[in-house]
Amino acid sequence: MRTIVITGASSGIGKATAEVFLDAGWKVGLIARRADRLEAMANWHDNAVALPADVTDADAMQAAVASFVKQVGRLDVLFNNAGMFGPAGPIDEIPLDGFEQVLNVNIRGMFIAARLAFGQMRRQDPQGGRIINNGSLSAHNPRPGSVCYTTSKHAITGLTRSLSLDGRPFDIACGQIDIGNARSELVEELNARALEANPGADLQPMMEVEEAARSVLHMAEMPPEANVQFMTVMATKMPYIGRG
Repeated sequence: MRTIVITGASSGIGKATAEVFLDAGWKVGLIARRADRLEAMANWHDNAVALPADVTDADAMQAAVASFVKQVGRLDVLFNNAGMFGPAGPIDEIPLDGFEQVLNVNIRGMFIAARLAFGQMRRQDPQGGRIINNGSLSAHNPRPGSVCYTTSKHAITGLTRSLSLDGRPFDIACGQIDIGNARSELVEELNARALEANPGADLQPMMEVEEAARSVLHMAEMPPEANVQFMTVMATKMPYIGRG
């Protein structure tokens, strides 16, 4: 049975992706802070393992990954998904502690998870595996008022490129999925903020979150000699997003 650890698995894209992988027969390690939600998922699926942990807590993450590997034997894939949007607005209105919180979750947290997965994949026999980072369309073009989130997601593109290169000697592939407006708590919150600021604002086009989840499954099921390094999945009616 193939194995995957998913961070941010208690809601949104992480939860939908966990359900898609569970239905596909994978053994799925569920990492998030909300233990009750993870336990509820594990109670419904024999192939789910609840691993409550904060991705910014290196010791807790190390214990979670070690526990999963001890139970299932190896780690084939990490979906490095946990993240937050943070405060919105022009940069001079952003509190430094809000900016630091976004970097702590979106960069430090993803770095910790990738570091642990890379180490496990490098040590295991047979060697190798796959890391899939959740980027964003903001990794290419920002939306207004998103300086914290956009800065962090540009950093994740650098992480993806570095891991893709450094993983080659160890048969570790790394790819990134850039998702545009899957119907999740994060995007619903952004729409709510927009309506609060301007009751006549147009809501952002969205697609069902399961479409993003199925795209992650496609990336994970590639054979070891192939890699989807970057995939963009977006709501059809979103404004054009170029790689500028």
